[in-house]
Amino acid sequence: MSKISASKTSAVSGSGLPADGDPGARGLGNGLKQRHLSMIALGGVIGAGLFVGSGAGIAKAGPSIIVAYALSGLLVMLVMRMLGEMSAAYPSSGSFSVHAERAIGPWAGFTSGWLYWFLLCVVVGLEGIGAAKIMAGWLPGTPEWAWVALFTVAFCLANFTRVKNFGEFEFWFAALKVGAIVLFLGIGVLAIAGLLPGGGDSPGTSNLTGGEGFLPNGTEGLVFGLLASVFAYGGLETVTIAAAESEQPVQGVARAVRTAMWRIAIFYVGSMAVVVTLVPWDHPAVAQQGPYVATLDHLGIPAAGEIMNVVILIALLSAMNANIYSSSRILRSLVERGQGPKALGRLRRGVPRAAVVMSSGFGFVCVLLSYWRPDDVFMWLLNMIGAITLVVWFFVGVSQLILRRRTEREDPARLVVRMWWYPGLTWVALAGMATIFALMAREAETRTQLYYTGLLTLALALTGFWLQRSAARREE
Repeated sequence: MSKISASKTSAVSGSGLPADGDPGARGLGNGLKQRHLSMIALGGVIGAGLFVGSGAGIAKAGPSIIVAYALSGLLVMLVMRMLGEMSAAYPSSGSFSVHAERAIGPWAGFTSGWLYWFLLCVVVGLEGIGAAKIMAGWLPGTPEWAWVALFTVAFCLANFTRVKNFGEFEFWFAALKVGAIVLFLGIGVLAIAGLLPGGGDSPGTSNLTGGEGFLPNGTEGLVFGLLASVFAYGGLETVTIAAAESEQPVQGVARAVRTAMWRIAIFYVGSMAVVVTLVPWDHPAVAQQGPYVATLDHLGIPAAGEIMNVVILIALLSAMNANIYSSSRILRSLVERGQGPKALGRLRRGVPRAAVVMSSGFGFVCVLLSYWRPDDVFMWLLNMIGAITLVVWFFVGVSQLILRRRTEREDPARLVVRMWWYPGLTWVALAGMATIFALMAREAETRTQLYYTGLLTLALALTGFWLQRSAARREE
């Protein structure tokens, strides 16, 4: 990798970044409209983690999963607000990576940027595997790896085109996901009220308080549900990355963040409340089929499983497309700031095609490793990405704490979006993240992930710091 530049004059910090503009966005397009950003902000956090993965959390936490999702939802709202504040003040295709560089130094931008790129690429592979399993179930005998290859090539080519096309893809993908959740919530509310035709009588609170109670597995179950819910919210960063390629970056990201936060909380917390009210939390189908399918089956909705499989497939493909986009822009931003191989930063018609290929290719290699080395190398990759989202959020919190004070002093007009009750709620968010790290270290099921992610973070931080010092010595 090329050196980390530390010499350019900056009105904001000594990071080498200019006070105005985004070095990672130079030459990129600006075809995203407000409707694209608003729907990307909503759809970015609605994925398979909600539709399928939440079932494991319900199976452990029981009805208290509502509390778990509410608590993690509050944390997510704080993180989104902090990220929105910085991204409206300094729109950047590098998002939190650029903010970390401005606030803390080049080593922090290097660490958070490469961590997130690695996470996105591995997740691209995982989403491809999930989508391929659905397709292979519909078309028995077709190889799953071939489906993954098809999806990877399709979205790679889609991301070769102008950013406006990505925006249209995500707008309609996200609209379908949002529509499915709104419909589910509507059906659920009618069933809870006993007004659903053919849905039987209202269950009341029997599933919430009956049997082993609201906390069937005690605080241990609640902790597991909290950890599962935190990582289900991943993806909120996409809108701040995309905003740099919109027609009005500052206004666009400000509006998208403001409108998305409370809607996301309603979708997640509301969905969990509907599921555990209508279906016994320990019903095997909740974990095996996913909570949405289990609920619709329980209500006797025809073809519920196939309907939700279509929705889940759309969610997986949407996330795959968005993650290829986000990873290529993060990579491009790192290269433009002197933190990656220059060849990966080349643009063609406003698109970093080499970065798109690199990100897509790495994701497909992860898929192949799931076949070739499922028990060692692939598991090693999965463990390494286990806590990266939380590490990135921690960088967001620390960066906002520093940049807010600096921006208020030097250019307060940039603060179009402001973090609530600064710095109090920023410290609350950081304390919440530290608590989750401690809970992960306490639980055997998540301790390994925390250690692997910690080692990767430490290795990148040391590399970034060494490169930063080397660059500074050469320019003395």
